[in-house]
Amino acid sequence: MLTLVSACLLLAVGLLGVAAAVAAHLGRRTKHPAGIPGPHAWPVLGNLHMLGGHQTPFHAFTALARRFGPIYRLRLGVSRCVVVSSYALIKEVLISKGAHFGGRPDFIRFSQLFGGDRNNSLALCDWSELQKTRRKIARFYCSPRLTSLQFQQMSAVAEVETQRLIARISAHGSANALHVKPLIQATCANMFTSYMCTTTFSYDDPAFREFVHCYDEIFWDINQGYAVDFLPWLLPIYQGHMKRLQNWAQCIRQFILYRVINAHRERLKLNPEPLDFTDALLQHLENDPDLTWQHALFELEDFLGGHSAVGNLIMLVLAAVISNPEVGKKILAEINEVAPDGRCINLFDRSAMPYTEATILETLRVTSSPIVPHVATEDSSIAGFTIEKGSVVFLNNFELNTSAEYWDHPDEFRPERFVVDGSLVKPSHFIPFSTGKRTCIGSKLVQSFSFATLVSIMQNFDVSAGEGSLELPKACVALPPNTFSLVFTPRQAQQSQPPLAQQA
Repeated sequence: MLTLVSACLLLAVGLLGVAAAVAAHLGRRTKHPAGIPGPHAWPVLGNLHMLGGHQTPFHAFTALARRFGPIYRLRLGVSRCVVVSSYALIKEVLISKGAHFGGRPDFIRFSQLFGGDRNNSLALCDWSELQKTRRKIARFYCSPRLTSLQFQQMSAVAEVETQRLIARISAHGSANALHVKPLIQATCANMFTSYMCTTTFSYDDPAFREFVHCYDEIFWDINQGYAVDFLPWLLPIYQGHMKRLQNWAQCIRQFILYRVINAHRERLKLNPEPLDFTDALLQHLENDPDLTWQHALFELEDFLGGHSAVGNLIMLVLAAVISNPEVGKKILAEINEVAPDGRCINLFDRSAMPYTEATILETLRVTSSPIVPHVATEDSSIAGFTIEKGSVVFLNNFELNTSAEYWDHPDEFRPERFVVDGSLVKPSHFIPFSTGKRTCIGSKLVQSFSFATLVSIMQNFDVSAGEGSLELPKACVALPPNTFSLVFTPRQAQQSQPPLAQQA
């Protein structure tokens, strides 16, 4: 979950400025022995130079697809790669042949984040029976049924934590812009710890603030591209970077161990009845010889890290709403229709607010967070072309999200494209959380907590730009930890409601 809506595309954009020197080679079309079309690869660099001169690697992938078709091969440093850019071929990789493409790239940074072994992570590990077991433990809590006690708990947690957020923003006042991202991230972190660990923390707790900050640093870093991912011999000059990754990960691990897990272990000694996901995970650890202490710790770390995806997504949605004022008006109208008395919106209201949900989906479409790359775990094929074991497969969902072949006016921000006859409708080619057996298992948590946070803010404040650019990134759902600030002006209709202002 650390990498929810996308943990990927770790590419060296514009590597060393060599694109100009090799421009004469860009028009050369060669054939892989298996017949897959693709450009000529240079020694050592491979095709890394071809990613320069584009806004993102995915823009480069799409441009290359125009020349070589919906499937082509690249060599990025030491990695043999295949890029697929059509919905039909992406379905082939993820669904009909998902068992053949269940691996993940063996990037050095992945292992640095998870105790030296990326297979400790749920999102970055290769597929295995152990990973199936770990996902099975989590599924009950990550995808609760609407009528379940877990869903009621999730809704209650969201309401409590968003009201704490509203109180903090209100206390800041509307005269000055607020660097709100750390506050939103802390709120989302408490949602996850409250729901999955029955534990919350004070916003003023220094250790908790550092815990949240480290997650945000990692989420930003893992969504960036670095040459060392494909040129591992560059590792000596990345030692400082790797040390920072290790320090952030160690800070998170120690906080979870000492502030969350130890208390649960002591409680379970007195009462073995599980209260939450953490209890269930610890109990499973005791009964499953294939599940180690490391696996349990990292699984909890992975899921709690989902709050970073939610917090970053909320910042992006707010930026989109500010940049498109008519969208904010429609969200407010939906809020007022569902809760004319000003009561707090809860997760049970989601089905009655399709436009608000659609705004979140449209933000995901426009930002087009990448799907984590897959790796062939055996010799296979795509579109009849042979794919060798170990090949990295990039799924160009940027093309699915931004092409006129799939969307009307794709360059425009239009949430209503997801609303049909008053109901939320997602086209089959829209897969922001991937699809198949490696679908993001925490996607429902991300969508639920994103909805709760957005409607709570919009219900209580007019939000406007502070300092910094509000331009939405492309092919990335992460924002830098120190990003734009916002101005929150209490809505007139809400100023007369003293209970909100009195929330702690």
